[in-house]
Amino acid sequence: MGFGHTHNNHHERGGPHSHSHFASHHGHSHAPADFGHAFLIGIILNTGFVVVEAAAGWMSGSMALIADAGHNLSDVLALIVAWVAAIAAKKPATERFTYGYKSSTILAALTNAALLLVAIGAILFETFQRIAEPTPVEGMTMVIVASIGIVINTITALLFLRGRQDDLNIHGAFLHMAADALVSLGVVVAGVAIIFTGQSWIDPAVSLIIVAVITWGTWRLAKDSLKMGLLAVPEGISQEAVRDYLAALPGVESVDDLHIWPMSTTETALSAHLVMPDGHPGDDFLAKINSVLEHEHRIGHSTIQIEQTEGCGGGC
Repeated sequence: MGFGHTHNNHHERGGPHSHSHFASHHGHSHAPADFGHAFLIGIILNTGFVVVEAAAGWMSGSMALIADAGHNLSDVLALIVAWVAAIAAKKPATERFTYGYKSSTILAALTNAALLLVAIGAILFETFQRIAEPTPVEGMTMVIVASIGIVINTITALLFLRGRQDDLNIHGAFLHMAADALVSLGVVVAGVAIIFTGQSWIDPAVSLIIVAVITWGTWRLAKDSLKMGLLAVPEGISQEAVRDYLAALPGVESVDDLHIWPMSTTETALSAHLVMPDGHPGDDFLAKINSVLEHEHRIGHSTIQIEQTEGCGGGC
């Protein structure tokens, strides 16, 4: 993981409330390796499968396949949204967007969660219709087409496996594809059962189980992306631990205005006022803080302000 650049601004003011300000931005990317090829391959594979599955469903009269094709189409759109956000996040900052477009990855995560919820609603709607009005289903067609879907969706999910723990956007793409593979597996099981029993109700029953599993996974994605959208402290980072570390530093009397927030799905920022009556301890002191925040607390963009007197607050 390479280091970027550091900006140090030291400003002194005299008088009875003399204090120093020190802003240190330790800037570098926490993003995992470039997943552009993974997005491209996933979009091509899944778009092709959507066309094949919809055509097979139309020719065989299988509404289950057509509904699943619609679900897969929503996932193709989700991949496109995530890819566009990943590209936007790499664009440089501007005078208007001083953080660049990094937070677009958070918007993409929220959009992916919403698309999953829409897909769940579509599957439920189709399932309840099939329960109310059972129709004959060609089990063998379901098995063959869904088996292809398992292969394609599993391959696509594996493309995002490596980055799913580090980037909520990549996690969303992985979850979409894993859910699709699960749906396809359920369709295969339903198709085999229908072939041997001739009972069409098996198809909607299996669909309900699949929806429950997808909903469980979607809930976490929606919850985490909503927290990021509200600038909550990212998962895996303890504000209490960060405060304790800063407060225990030599010369620090108190820690004020501590804020930790996500800049994107992979990068975290921090700002804090350290009240130090003896004054500014020097650049090495702040460089060490940056290093510890980066390597022990996963915070790569920090702004530290040194105050000699307490009570200045946000008006300094």
